[in-house]
Amino acid sequence: MAGPLRIVVVGGDAAGMSAAHQALRAAKAAGRDVEVTVIEATGHTSYSACGIPYWIAGDVASGDDLVARTADEHRAAGLDLRLGTRVVAIDRERRTVRYDGADGAGELPYDELVLATGATPVVPDWARADGALVTGVHPVKNLDDGAAWLDLLAASAGPAVVVGGGYIGVEMAEALLRRGFGTTLVTRSRVMSSLDPDQGDRIEKAMATAGAALRTGHTVERLDLDPDDGRVRGVVLDSGVRLDAALVVLAIGVEPATALGAAAGLPLGESGGYLPDPGGRIAPHVWSAGDCCEIEHRVSGRRAFLPLGTHANKLGRVVGDNLLGADRRFGGATGTAITRFVAGDVHLEISRTGLSTAEATAAGHDVASLVTEGTTASGYMPEAEPIATKVLADRRTRRLLGVQIVGGPGSAKRVDAAAAALWAELDVDDLAGMDLAYAPPFATVWDALQIAARRLAERI
Repeated sequence: MAGPLRIVVVGGDAAGMSAAHQALRAAKAAGRDVEVTVIEATGHTSYSACGIPYWIAGDVASGDDLVARTADEHRAAGLDLRLGTRVVAIDRERRTVRYDGADGAGELPYDELVLATGATPVVPDWARADGALVTGVHPVKNLDDGAAWLDLLAASAGPAVVVGGGYIGVEMAEALLRRGFGTTLVTRSRVMSSLDPDQGDRIEKAMATAGAALRTGHTVERLDLDPDDGRVRGVVLDSGVRLDAALVVLAIGVEPATALGAAAGLPLGESGGYLPDPGGRIAPHVWSAGDCCEIEHRVSGRRAFLPLGTHANKLGRVVGDNLLGADRRFGGATGTAITRFVAGDVHLEISRTGLSTAEATAAGHDVASLVTEGTTASGYMPEAEPIATKVLADRRTRRLLGVQIVGGPGSAKRVDAAAAALWAELDVDDLAGMDLAYAPPFATVWDALQIAARRLAERI
């Protein structure tokens, strides 16, 4: 009699746990016997990394509040969860993994292996001294990082420098300003460079109004360290300018954590991520999901590195079913993302989906675009806030290519309607004609999104 199907999942956050639990559900439905082992290098599982800046800002009371499901809950569901344990090698021929952890080293056989190792923060050489992070310098990636930042903030009066102008950089600048730290943001290009420059300008102006000093078009060359204790006391830019800094946030980005699979001979894409097929398989008996992967961008049709928990969970569930013999397919992503910047009197919401002008041009499109400025509600309502909506379409086919929204409270989630239109491969005329909700406190009769789409449609 055959034994249980042995599934080993490497990584215990969004993708890994989605795959593990879905495999248990699929096995129960099919009457199959499975053993699912999850190996996680850290001491945490199933938490919201996106919530860490809000924990640091004080909006979230505790790191425990960011945990969706505890280790005890995972184990009660039937998972063999091993925390503080790292897989150090994969033997694909023998179908085993070697691991090392607090309880010792060992080897574990598998019938099916899931790599859900996520992404690691980019840490430049200048951030380290003798191989360790300089005191006062830290990334923002996991719960341990969040706890470390709370300790650093409690022990310092600043000033702070945020290195990186993407989502985490903007969110950490907000957190630091709200906690009373003088804050400078340094970025090699522009703030929120994933948006077009005209929308980025609006964000930069709002951040400056709130008190953030911006150094765009610059990189950090080196740190200035205190000769007595080795703590950071300043950063030196490529221009030679020195900025005082008792704290330095590393928000330069992340990269797929794929060294383990690469050492086992698994192929990687241009961004260094695994290349799963639509079912999540990357090699015989080996699967992958989450931020360690490159997935299909539904608008460009190309592989893209789009690290986000929403994609991780969805592909993880697909993998969990397919481990038990299903033939499910992951539909890819449109690159939908959202954040905010709230400090002082400034409340700005930022969202995008699809392609930027540069990305669409690189994909071979003849791009037409238009920005409209209006309000989030009917102008006579006191809660009406400014909103700038940019719509991009292909001039030849009229296909919708992307939407970017920068505005006040209540503006950003409009991007979901745009993402649905992109998902369905609608054209700009379809978006202009969609039946979107209207009531004066929420939108004008023609929603701002549709006004932008209609005006662009009239021009191409």
